[in-house]
Amino acid sequence: MQYRFITIEGNIGAGKTTLSHLLARHYNARLILEEFADNPFLPKFYENPQQFAFPLELFFMAERYKQLKELLQQRDLFHSVTVSDYLFTKCLLFAKVNLPEDEFRLYQRLFDIIHQQIVQPDILIYLHSPIARLKDNIRRRNREYEQNISESYLADIQQTYTHYIRQHSVRTLIVDTTHADFLANEAHLQAVLAALEGESWEGQKYLDGFSPS
Repeated sequence: MQYRFITIEGNIGAGKTTLSHLLARHYNARLILEEFADNPFLPKFYENPQQFAFPLELFFMAERYKQLKELLQQRDLFHSVTVSDYLFTKCLLFAKVNLPEDEFRLYQRLFDIIHQQIVQPDILIYLHSPIARLKDNIRRRNREYEQNISESYLADIQQTYTHYIRQHSVRTLIVDTTHADFLANEAHLQAVLAALEGESWEGQKYLDGFSPS
């Protein structure tokens, strides 16, 4: 396996954690999962975004920094590969959508200081899903505080990710998950594994054309 640190990203409900589990099991990798449920501001944010967006994003940044800093600095004798279901830059992307301009500028100053201390992934897997599929996944996983997330909010997050993917320099595998089902269809998972284990590339590579299950 040529990549030692694999990060998976995508919109809310894109299937990041599911694919992370599958890749970690396949590669016997150390798995880093975002501890979003520990954020006490998350349910409050969905009820009142204007009031709770800033503490929400500060808490997420602090917790993501702590988790990644500690785990990635520890030498793991039993796992040569690490898989994470979030990118630290996610902090800035969500803050850009959720915060007013003055708060975002302050947040970005803090982010820029902290970001320099975080190890960047060898490859980013970005899961791109249609909004309708995201909504369906959110409904099926049935987290109460997520059920009223609007399509417009998901579209804003999607657009922010898309702009970032176009601009950043990390090697990226962009996966169109419109018809993908990595949990139920082994061929879909194998397509991702083949892309990871095939010839290396720079910049971006696209993976699509999954047949509906």
